[in-house]
Amino acid sequence: MPAQSGLLAAGAAALAVVAAVFLLPGPAPRLPWTPRGRFADMILANATIYTADPARPFGAAMAVRGGRVLHVGTYDSVKEFRGKHTYELNLSGNVVLPGFIDSHVHLIDGGLQLARVPLRGVRSKDVFISRVNEAVRDKHPGQWVRGGGWNNDFWGGDFPIAAWLDDISPDNPVWLTRMDGHMGVANSLAIKIAGIDKNTNDPVGGTIVRTTEREPNGLLVDAAMKLVLDVIPDVSLTERRESLLRASRHALMRGVTTVVDVGSYFPGMSEKQPWQDFSDIYEWAQSMGKMMIRVCLFFPLPTWSGVSDLIHKKGRLISEWIHVGGVKAFLDGSLGSSSALFYEPYKDDPGSFGLQLIDMDVLLNATLESDKSGLQVAIHAIGDKANDMLLDMLDEIVNLNGVRDRRFRVEHAQHLAPSAAKRFGEHNTIASVQPDHLLDDADSAGKKIGVERAERSSYLFRSLSAGGAHLAFGSDWPVSDINPLQAIKTAMFRKPPGWEVPWMSAECLPLDDSLKAHTISAAHACFLDPVLGSLAEGKYADFVVLPSTSWKEFADDIPGHVLATYVNGKKAYP
Repeated sequence: MPAQSGLLAAGAAALAVVAAVFLLPGPAPRLPWTPRGRFADMILANATIYTADPARPFGAAMAVRGGRVLHVGTYDSVKEFRGKHTYELNLSGNVVLPGFIDSHVHLIDGGLQLARVPLRGVRSKDVFISRVNEAVRDKHPGQWVRGGGWNNDFWGGDFPIAAWLDDISPDNPVWLTRMDGHMGVANSLAIKIAGIDKNTNDPVGGTIVRTTEREPNGLLVDAAMKLVLDVIPDVSLTERRESLLRASRHALMRGVTTVVDVGSYFPGMSEKQPWQDFSDIYEWAQSMGKMMIRVCLFFPLPTWSGVSDLIHKKGRLISEWIHVGGVKAFLDGSLGSSSALFYEPYKDDPGSFGLQLIDMDVLLNATLESDKSGLQVAIHAIGDKANDMLLDMLDEIVNLNGVRDRRFRVEHAQHLAPSAAKRFGEHNTIASVQPDHLLDDADSAGKKIGVERAERSSYLFRSLSAGGAHLAFGSDWPVSDINPLQAIKTAMFRKPPGWEVPWMSAECLPLDDSLKAHTISAAHACFLDPVLGSLAEGKYADFVVLPSTSWKEFADDIPGHVLATYVNGKKAYP
């Protein structure tokens, strides 16, 4: 590290003991709960219950009282809790799982995207243009057209450019984000409104993609996206509140009862939006009784002192619905946008190794201070070099701040150098990974970084688990759709659409590990394991009912949908 790191190290070491005294309150223990009354509100009977609790992995019946699990076991062991007002649900063998936890979403953005131009899964240029054209017809001149989810690899690799959009949107500015959120395409009108021309310099941490004449072609990467985002009118508060409700209903439909929301914050964007969402949306929903799912919130790393103040004032568990998680930052970009940071150049762009989105001294400084104050830190790293830089930094943080239960999170951990997977276990690091990204990248990774590199480094779930990492599954919605059952199946079989054999079969996970990565391990990854993640006495009665009528049926054929989702022991879907 440069000189300033040395000075920082000396200061941190000198203050290490003192800092420990001023640490934030630790992760909250299980919320106080004393069963009131003798009888259960509800009993699940004749069920196949997977608890994710090693003390009692399975049960046939469950009693619920006051929104909490009262007891799991045989029917004989729970029928003593049956009273004249107890509702008994006979499931005829249906499989019950703990409510799924999605460990990485942008919840408000996902809800907004549900009401915008749907481009996920589009597999041709013509359909892409047609979808945008339909949206333009519904707009008045001057109104912005927004959408996202496109993946150029689905139609051969060519990136969309402004010229695709200009003829169909001469009077409407257009902005469409790539599925990974690290690139977007604007039409020429939007580029003009943003004031971007051939003389505009690339911002730090971003790229304006240009023609051979240096004119912008409409594509903006990472921090360069801010040039357009800054001129798009703000989404109204009413729209953002509606998006939370829309997103929550969508999550419940997929069996998700808790999410880790890493916020509406991307490289180059304002740090204010996640804070506005907290006060104007989440606290509003809490006060109005409109929260439907539980959220664990992460805020931009540069605002770590504000998070510390919030926890001192309100605690980590603000309510049964809202938990303050910690802070998040970005180290690099994404594979699809050629901005993930690698040791070797991109095969399809030999002059590029990707983008480092933050100075390492700045990242180290902010992370040290956040960690000293007791905050959980989550940092985005996708390329193999970015992941190694992050693991090196973590070694330094542990050396300076000491060993503690920090549960440092690496968001994505997508491409790893040969020795990196084992390093995750050295400090009990969380690997917050997204299995369904594998479905998008299996065909394209070889083109981007070469087949040999892709097959030795990509989505090393089993290696990470064997190396001692704590796996936490998520979707990165709206990058990929919220769909835990699909993600579990992907982690187990690693077969993209049209493939007959797994992509890197040695990295397939067994069913139990995959289930836990979306339940109890995911709860551990955000310090919520005392209150949820498994169906154990005293924990929230959040669970899903599946169409499978035996464990063998479920294990042999993971279903594509849930029959019902319960939160606090009450049906939340359908």
